[in-house]
Amino acid sequence: MTRLWGVRPKWRTDVLGDFFCPGCGGDRNYRRQHGRRWLRLLELPVLPLGGVLATVQCVNCQGRYGLESLEQPTSGRLTGMLRDAQYTIALAMLAAGGAGSAAARTEACELVRLAGFEDCGEAQVLAALAALSGYGEPGFSAASGAGLGSGLDVELHAALEALAPHLAEQGRERLVLQGAWIALADGRYQPAERAVLAAVGSCLRIPEDVVTQLLEAATSTPH
Repeated sequence: MTRLWGVRPKWRTDVLGDFFCPGCGGDRNYRRQHGRRWLRLLELPVLPLGGVLATVQCVNCQGRYGLESLEQPTSGRLTGMLRDAQYTIALAMLAAGGAGSAAARTEACELVRLAGFEDCGEAQVLAALAALSGYGEPGFSAASGAGLGSGLDVELHAALEALAPHLAEQGRERLVLQGAWIALADGRYQPAERAVLAAVGSCLRIPEDVVTQLLEAATSTPH
């Protein structure tokens, strides 16, 4: 039966988009809406009472959530962030000492392909490395780590720090191991390689002692 009196908000849509719906547990379309509470007579609005907080409504389940729900990346966006992180780690490890080793270059290119860049070969990887770190230019010194370059350093922090809050502990540790395997492809860790791996761990919010354990484990961990 229709209620005689009641208070219910009236919503207006501000933005349409895609988000990860907490209720559905997957990527869905949403409406970001603002509204005002109305006193209703026979379901008809007759008297405005006051505004209500903006919400996000899932088009699929009709659930309403706070605007903070938009901070969770969609599954597609998260896949892209992980892909960028793996690619940047591969470049950083080459810049830190592996660029001159065929074995390290092969390992780095394998990580790049694993990330989803299936058509990206060694030439493309080295071109990206040169653009971000100065590889191949006078003054580049992979052995000392001077070749990391400000551009690549910025890319590394941007890619990993954005990803860290949304990745499980095992996934974050896996990224460190992938970088370690590139470093180990041509022998022992070089000081510059350890420094970059420590930076990778820091960006991913992994404690220093755990990073050290991971680097030790990488020497015997299959991949």
